[in-house]
Amino acid sequence: MTINWINFTPWASLAGGLLIGLSAALLVLFNGRIAGISGIVGGLLRPVRRDIAWRIAFVGGLACAPLVYQLFAPLPTVRIDAGTGMLIVAGLLVGFGTRYGSGCTSGHGVCGLSRGSLRSVAATVSFMLAGFATVFVIRHLFA
Repeated sequence: MTINWINFTPWASLAGGLLIGLSAALLVLFNGRIAGISGIVGGLLRPVRRDIAWRIAFVGGLACAPLVYQLFAPLPTVRIDAGTGMLIVAGLLVGFGTRYGSGCTSGHGVCGLSRGSLRSVAATVSFMLAGFATVFVIRHLFA
């Protein structure tokens, strides 16, 4: 097995992880909300008065972060080895899983695990195992 050292970015990864943890902690401390992206975006789709501005700011921050990052370092080239149909099916399955699992990887994996939620442990383990199985099946059984 060869390692692609171009994709080895420990400092950028550390900084990203620290910023994700800091933003999740600040959101729960100052707003009493869990930083689950699916719940935040879902709240924009069914808006409640006085509950929209922080959601727009959070999603706007997610959208603007790559632009800010690009000021300091070039964005990596992204190559997706899947067709449009496969991406649509994958997106629908992720949406279904997020709804079925009552949250996404950010809500369960970042916020839920840090709060010691057993439900989030079960959800995160399920997400990860499903991801491992999907990659194995797609790359090895259908290759």
